[in-house]
Amino acid sequence: MTRFPSRLAFAIGLSGGAGRSPVWPGTVGAVVGLPLAYAVGFAPLAVQIAVYAGVFVIGTWASAGVARETGEEDPQIVVIDETFGAAVTCATLPLDPLWWLAGFLAFRFFDIVKPWPVRYLQDRVKGGFGIMLDDAGAAAQAILLLWLARLALEAL
Repeated sequence: MTRFPSRLAFAIGLSGGAGRSPVWPGTVGAVVGLPLAYAVGFAPLAVQIAVYAGVFVIGTWASAGVARETGEEDPQIVVIDETFGAAVTCATLPLDPLWWLAGFLAFRFFDIVKPWPVRYLQDRVKGGFGIMLDDAGAAAQAILLLWLARLALEAL
């Protein structure tokens, strides 16, 4: 791993090193997504969409590169997918610590448990795209759950 593209893929794929955490690297990678969501949250919606689309595309490239270098299909050290999923989940919520905690926990729940169709995506879609896609699915499930919770709370 001495080539520049390979080093860059590892830096991005491991979310700046979070993937090397000795405990709960996926959770540590998800934590990295919170400052991203906060910083991007002040931008216009079009910019936010562009940033998250860019993170997804670059994360796909980086995940594929790390998988190729390590010889693993979905290396545990790759956490850019968790960074992306947590950031997107929290980006859809009010800027409130309790909502963001709920978003973080809901995303991690769906990412770990992988209910349908997240498990299906993980099992069927391979490569860097598959690594990123199942976490996008977990984020979508978390977002849906939290939007329903917001609607229920507002109805009270």
